Amino acid sequence: MNYSDTKSCVASERVERRLAAIVVADVASYSRLMHANEERTHSRVTALLANTVTPAIARHGGRVVKHTGDGLLAEFASAVDAVRAAMLFQDSIYESTRDDAPDQRVLLRVGINIGDVIVGTHDIFGDGVNIAARLEGIAEPGGICLSSSVHDQVRGKIGAEFADLGAQNLKNIATPVRAFAVVPDAPGGANGPPARRIPTRWTRISRAWRVGTRT
Repeated sequence: MNYSDTKSCVASERVERRLAAIVVADVASYSRLMHANEERTHSRVTALLANTVTPAIARHGGRVVKHTGDGLLAEFASAVDAVRAAMLFQDSIYESTRDDAPDQRVLLRVGINIGDVIVGTHDIFGDGVNIAARLEGIAEPGGICLSSSVHDQVRGKIGAEFADLGAQNLKNIATPVRAFAVVPDAPGGANGPPARRIPTRWTRISRAWRVGTRT
């Protein structure tokens, strides 16, 4: 194989990669909700993803990579935009479901991480995606859990406080990941949407975490 053949082979095998802020969202207690009422749950989840979550992602410059049935995977060029989008749709979902019976509420868990991802035709792959998915798993229903890399990028740039959850041992992730929970502060905080209505449950959760006890 000559030099030109080698260059051609390397070029054809090149894997596309990029740095992205990765958002993973899933419905909390989805199996239980489906067991209780399949048609209602399917209808509510489909409507929330289509009418609330996806528009919030698009509004902040994100892209929905794929839907996962009860959730989705999205990517952003900016960590700030990723967190703002998540706060927007989490606030909207909280408000739209707050009058539902507690055992019927459709709430999302959200995990956000920054990572160098492998770009597929209809998907993205890599440790960055896996960590975002694991952070979603430890988020409270209606909450947002960030890696420290995301926290470093958004601290002081959005209208929110953060609860430090410490180093988390995440399933199938070799190194502990320091995590933070997003805690909305005052309505219309710094760089936040004006008069944003605050899910008070997040504040209660954050106080519990600050004293070392999750509710």
